[in-house]
Amino acid sequence: MATQVISANRLGDGLVVYMTDGSGWSERIADAHAVTDKEAGEAAMAAARAAEVARLVVEPYLIDIDESGGERRPTRYRELIRAKGPTVRPDIGKQAEL
Repeated sequence: MATQVISANRLGDGLVVYMTDGSGWSERIADAHAVTDKEAGEAAMAAARAAEVARLVVEPYLIDIDESGGERRPTRYRELIRAKGPTVRPDIGKQAEL
């Protein structure tokens, strides 16, 4: 199984968030809790669904990430955009903070 993290949208403002250790949520993928096996993924998704029931986030799901080079990067382009921000204006969004 690939290394994965849980992504969702925060209900209060719609921002992309990632589940951290202890079932918290962060806007930074670097803070996300990574899982590497099916059982850990299922347990993490159960915690994420509890956060959805509590109306903290909407539609949590697992995404594959690559951790080579010391940085967590989603493997799918859609998720990379969600993690980094718009592709047309590097001066706005999360990529402007880099």
